[in-house]
Amino acid sequence: MSKAYFISGIDTDAGKTYVTAYIARCLMERGERVITQKFIQTGCTDFSEDIEVHRRLMGTGMLPEDLDHTTAPVIFTYPASAQLAARIDGREIDLEAIDSATRRLLTRYDIVLIEGAGGLAVPITDEFLTIDYIASRRLPLILVTNGILGSISHTVLSLQAAAAHGLEVAAVIYNTHFDSDAVIAADTRGFIERYVARHFPEAIFATAPTL
Repeated sequence: MSKAYFISGIDTDAGKTYVTAYIARCLMERGERVITQKFIQTGCTDFSEDIEVHRRLMGTGMLPEDLDHTTAPVIFTYPASAQLAARIDGREIDLEAIDSATRRLLTRYDIVLIEGAGGLAVPITDEFLTIDYIASRRLPLILVTNGILGSISHTVLSLQAAAAHGLEVAAVIYNTHFDSDAVIAADTRGFIERYVARHFPEAIFATAPTL
């Protein structure tokens, strides 16, 4: 059965775009029909720059679903949170357009990886956060973390929020790209792996190496 997953991060620059592409490429190598989708893209005009990065790292080039905007149905020009970018552009955030795009992709692919914008608490409206969207659509969560100082706290808080909202945590992916301090990186990775094993035993913990 085809399935969609939502990929979020512990903060804006956790490395979601890279990890989304990395997971997609690994799944492709296993023979899965997989495609990525951008939840809400800000700071762009015609096409999603994150989708372009996905395709480059996946080695596919732009796909028909990219060219007709199915993989990025909501794009705002200002590089800010979704609610602010929408207000600046004078438009509403069309969640049904996102839902409809995901449904179309699920008819063509085995797996759809939906890359979020920022972290779980990024606002869509004053009363509706990204985590509320994930919960209301019952999307399994893949959380991207890293070894930057402070990541343990951000990761634990994100996972606690996921549990409080009843999310299925499918995986926690540690992104090695930011491992500038070997001591901090090793401790952070180890702590998060142990935390996930204790509190989310059904979730996969994996490391995304730098390509």
